[in-house]
Amino acid sequence: MQILLIRHGQSEADILNVHEGKADFPLTDEGRKQARRMAARVLEQFPPDFIWASTLKRASETASILADTVGCPVQYIPELQEHNNGDLAGKPLEEVPFPWGILPHERLGGDGESKIEFRARGEQIYSAIRHLSTSYKRIAIVSHGGMISRIIESYLQLPVLHDIYFGTGDTGIHLLEYNEYGRLIHFTNSTTHLDSMD
Repeated sequence: MQILLIRHGQSEADILNVHEGKADFPLTDEGRKQARRMAARVLEQFPPDFIWASTLKRASETASILADTVGCPVQYIPELQEHNNGDLAGKPLEEVPFPWGILPHERLGGDGESKIEFRARGEQIYSAIRHLSTSYKRIAIVSHGGMISRIIESYLQLPVLHDIYFGTGDTGIHLLEYNEYGRLIHFTNSTTHLDSMD
């Protein structure tokens, strides 16, 4: 089974320069253009049989564009949402910097998720994805940079604490595959579909 991990397009939070996380901002017009470019590429090169998507607007809009283009069903899963950043959500980044020194068990933004809780949610999603392997040849997961990283960590069986970073740009695509030899990473964070954007 192949797994496409796809980040949403540009959101209004990117323009406003605020903490996003659980804050529910929609796509910008540019983000919708990015999503259409991504969807056309996915249709041509690796169309999925099924799509799972986060329920937050920026991801659900991206997934809807993909589903309409590819012509396959989409199911919206709350567990695919971005890191719950508590009371940081929507606050300006210049006024409230990201708390990089937070400990793994400390909750982000006071009442948000800890790094450990977020990783555990990623593990649960990954386990659910694995159960789909008997039903589908290729699935697409449309989510957020943080959740995509948690899924890749789970796929690679990394420990909770590590110093490996997985970047994902707007509508960046990662392609993973389970086959008879094990776990294969075809590519990560591919955004070639945006190369000719005006």
